[in-house]
Amino acid sequence: MTGKLIILGLGPGDPKWVTRGAWEEIQSSDALFLRTKDHPVVPQLPKYLSIHSFDDIYEQADDFSEVYSTIVERLIQETTQREKTLYAVPGDPSVGEATVSGLRVRAEESEIDLTIIPGVSFIEPCLNLLEIDALEGLCVVDALSVAAGHHPPFSPDHPAMIAQLYSKWVAADVKLTLMNQYPDDHPVTLLHAAGAPKTQIEERRLFEIDQSDRIGGMTTLYIPPISTPSSLESFQETVAHLRAPDGCPWDREQTHQSLRMHLLEESYEVLHSIDIGNVAALQEELGDLLLQIVLHAQIATEAGEFSMADVIAGINSKIIRRHPHVFGTLDLKEVDEVLTNWEKLKAVEREEEGTTRGVLDGVPQGLPALAQAYELQSRVSRVGFDWPELGGVLDKIKEELDEVEEANDQVLKAAELGDLLFALVNYARWLEIDPETVLRDANRRFRTRFTNLEKRAATKGRKLSEMSLEEMDSLWEAVKDDLT
Repeated sequence: MTGKLIILGLGPGDPKWVTRGAWEEIQSSDALFLRTKDHPVVPQLPKYLSIHSFDDIYEQADDFSEVYSTIVERLIQETTQREKTLYAVPGDPSVGEATVSGLRVRAEESEIDLTIIPGVSFIEPCLNLLEIDALEGLCVVDALSVAAGHHPPFSPDHPAMIAQLYSKWVAADVKLTLMNQYPDDHPVTLLHAAGAPKTQIEERRLFEIDQSDRIGGMTTLYIPPISTPSSLESFQETVAHLRAPDGCPWDREQTHQSLRMHLLEESYEVLHSIDIGNVAALQEELGDLLLQIVLHAQIATEAGEFSMADVIAGINSKIIRRHPHVFGTLDLKEVDEVLTNWEKLKAVEREEEGTTRGVLDGVPQGLPALAQAYELQSRVSRVGFDWPELGGVLDKIKEELDEVEEANDQVLKAAELGDLLFALVNYARWLEIDPETVLRDANRRFRTRFTNLEKRAATKGRKLSEMSLEEMDSLWEAVKDDLT
């Protein structure tokens, strides 16, 4: 026999929030299944009802997913043996009820007649207490999903509500995830038992939410928007406006090609801020670089080529696919193992795409020479094309230096000098030192020292062009000592 399954909500707590439809269904029944008896409405239910709860499963199962799947299977079994089965859950059946989601699927598979009576969830009383409108971009998520993540799954430019913050441990994990995006002292609100007879509102700073002693099974966390728009979506809106008919004439004229030098310049500005260790400058320069990325994506969107969503989806999928040791079951512990596996995965991708790209095809030819040499050598080393030990690298440097000295014309000397520089880059790679970075550091040191040399000469009333090499060398050594 295939029966009828009716699911209804008991509201957020106070009996007055139980809908008329749900109450009439309860009164017309002689038996009621409850996900849990731990709800303020349960003592108010008609005494003639035969009540069956699933609270015992919570004590036996190892995790919530097992609890919910067990409840679903028991209800399906009960429904096939009864003409009508009535199942009640806290709040609204369609808000945060994993058992209801499971029953939707299983009822269809078992050809069970399923009816869901909408109710009032915890959301409506929370909105009333907070005096906000849900249509103003409110995002509602489950605390466990936030706690299990590493970055909030919603925009900081809109309000958010995190439900079922049932313990201090969950609150602590939620806090850490939120602090990856929000300031530590961001003001938040804890709503305890919203919609129940004894509602409590607690204003806190984000960093202290897990210090509340009132947290329980009916606690909800409300997070107001950050005061300054800071989401990628808001920035995309700004850039799209710049490119719109009522936007900026300069921005509207730009193309991928015209922005090429700006992209390159901003990339170098980012590198410079890293080199000098200026964190404030790095923040600003990353913003300038992001502007170039979003501009290119917007231009592509307008041309029907691709969108920013395509860009993000592509790189996100690629990163997950190429990190099976993080997002899969592959066990890799060492960096060398990760890099070797990375090359194997790329080779598989090329094979699946039907492309014939070689190991070095992905190295940008527009890279600075030192960086390009370093990347070329790194790539081939991942497939085993490398010296077995450092001694071979040092011997190669000596060999190339001898060939430079032996070269008898400028063309050959230039070629041999290039080979020497290439060998020196390989030596840097073996030392795990980025040659591009250390040469930029050396350039910066030289610039600083020589500028100070000029200043010292000026304080003596001398021009460098009038000084002997010995005099300049003496000043140079003094400058080096002062800046050491």
